[in-house]
Amino acid sequence: METVVDRVNGEVVIRLNGRFDFNAHRDFREAVETALASSGNGVLKVDLENVAYLDSSALGMLLMLRDKARTASRTVVLSQAKGSVRQVLEIANFAKLFSITD
Repeated sequence: METVVDRVNGEVVIRLNGRFDFNAHRDFREAVETALASSGNGVLKVDLENVAYLDSSALGMLLMLRDKARTASRTVVLSQAKGSVRQVLEIANFAKLFSITD
């Protein structure tokens, strides 16, 4: 999986591309550290538009991000989840834990 940390309109955005699974753990963790070190408006957005696959370890990584962001007084927003990725988030009831936007 490819990760890119960007700033867009005051928001820090982690853009993910490819399969978001256990093999992406190191790249995702590095992106999270970079994103949390970046200044922004308090919102940390995870762009899932180009994620083709998401498994339970990816859900765990998102929960880890949520906990770290909360400690840093940041809010996590999941955006652009489509197809099976959106279904996995819905089945896991992540809408109760995160703001999920289109």
